[in-house]
Amino acid sequence: MKVLISVDMEGITGVVSLSHTDHTTAEYQRFRKQMTADASAAIEGALAGGAMEIVVNDAHGNMDNILIEELNPAARLISGSPKPFSMMEGIGPDVDAVFFVGYHARAGSAPAIHDHTWSSSAIYNATLNGQPMGEIRLNAALAGHFGVPVALVTGDQVATAEAREVLGDVETVTVKVAVGRTVANCLPPAKTAPMIRQAAQEALGRKHAPLVVKTPVTLGIEFLRSLQAERAELMPGAKRTGARSVEWTGEDMAAAYRTWRAFVYLAGPF
Repeated sequence: MKVLISVDMEGITGVVSLSHTDHTTAEYQRFRKQMTADASAAIEGALAGGAMEIVVNDAHGNMDNILIEELNPAARLISGSPKPFSMMEGIGPDVDAVFFVGYHARAGSAPAIHDHTWSSSAIYNATLNGQPMGEIRLNAALAGHFGVPVALVTGDQVATAEAREVLGDVETVTVKVAVGRTVANCLPPAKTAPMIRQAAQEALGRKHAPLVVKTPVTLGIEFLRSLQAERAELMPGAKRTGARSVEWTGEDMAAAYRTWRAFVYLAGPF
């Protein structure tokens, strides 16, 4: 059994402040260690659940946060950016299950730690075939394109609720309860690590259905500023749907995923 673990940072144990996820701050060094620890707990649980091959993909920011020297050595680490499938690098038909560790709620969620969808400086709202889309739906849909289910999601209570809304009976671990965008009632690592380990093991002990999106696939994106929509409109096939919004329809989820990333790059922060 092969497991891919996509690890973001905003939903990691104890993360609340923007300084915890910003690589230019001193606090970041503490929480990249915690990000590594949460990932290692998921690896341990996957091993106990029967995984024979485990790949961890660093999925936050520049995607070089996880400390390989502290990561459970049973897994390989994909580190660095840009990658063809970004947060989901390593996905393919040879993967049996995906874990989302340290994930956060989509833009506009509240109360939720650091709610956003891919870019806080560009994206106001997004949809996939008309359904509200955050990183959980987007990344799960790409996994589903390859027939792979998401079996585990960890994060705050809003992220785990979103995961169940999107994915159904998925295994979840709520490591903290958000009170506001940068405030949470946090469980300590000594408690969250065994919770993640157990949930990961149990997740591999039962079947999960992949999130399969009907084709053709339509992305709807509402940006923060009209200039960003003007830039995104340069993408072949893009249709302007409002002062700050565009729409694009493509043949499948793999094409939609790459196009989504191109839209964000084209839009830029301003």
